[in-house]
Amino acid sequence: MKVTVVGAGAVGASCADNIARKQICDELVIVDIKEGFAEGKAMDLMQTAQLEGFDTKIIGSTGDYSKTAGSTVAVITSGIPRKPGMTREELIGINAGIVKTVAKIILEHSPNCIIVVISNPMDTMTYLALKETGLPKEKIIGMGGALDSARFRYYLSQAIGCSANDLGAMVIGGHGDTTMIPLTRLATYTGTPVSQFLDDDKLQKVAADTMVGGATLTGLLGTSAWYAPGAAGCAVVEAIVRDEKKMIPCCVYLDGEYGQKDICIGVPVIIGKNGWEKIVDIKLNDKEQAAFAKSADAVRSMNNVLSTLSI
Repeated sequence: MKVTVVGAGAVGASCADNIARKQICDELVIVDIKEGFAEGKAMDLMQTAQLEGFDTKIIGSTGDYSKTAGSTVAVITSGIPRKPGMTREELIGINAGIVKTVAKIILEHSPNCIIVVISNPMDTMTYLALKETGLPKEKIIGMGGALDSARFRYYLSQAIGCSANDLGAMVIGGHGDTTMIPLTRLATYTGTPVSQFLDDDKLQKVAADTMVGGATLTGLLGTSAWYAPGAAGCAVVEAIVRDEKKMIPCCVYLDGEYGQKDICIGVPVIIGKNGWEKIVDIKLNDKEQAAFAKSADAVRSMNNVLSTLSI
């Protein structure tokens, strides 16, 4: 079993580290465009094998995708973060070119693989990967909802004073500060609605903090986060490789579900060996459905930028 991670930066390396330590695959390939970078990351990670107790073989490659041949899953983390003064059109233009190229090269060597997209803007990059590769929709998955839901559980755990592992909580919608939808109504603490532990004001603060969770970390770190995004990417890979049939909110293609068509956006899905295997209808109320429609409009606006670019 082989898994590929494209991009040896902080998120890609963190994702690879989690995959290796959990021994999700026999062989893990890290690819990067920077000379020697992936090879160095692979060697560094391999030198933790005895300390961490794993036997996963890790290979680094500078642009040689032949080493990725036969991958079951490929995770795309490559791209650049938005820089001061950069327009969203410029960011999309650069990252779209990278994602489009990477996805096509991966499929030349692993035509049956499932692609997990982490690159930003994630909803748009997931949509692009689907349209450009021609893969069945179930084989293209954007990671965003898994990360946003983990952050939602973190803020809930801090507010309640409990373990995040005892919480059931999810975020749907676009993977952005103004587009994600933390579903406070459906969040539970060991099966009990969290509304029994937090009043409306505190719940709304948790939701607001969740929505700017990424921006908060960027402000503190001076760059984008990497531990949680890497772990979230690993969680999706693990659900696929181990055929866990786990429900994870992910960015997937909708064709009428939740009242939306021709869009990739976050909804709860069952993840297994075939990719996402089922979209779960969680019966949104009118307020949540309206928020989801608004989120979809914002994601479409971002997607429309693709039509103006010559990629």
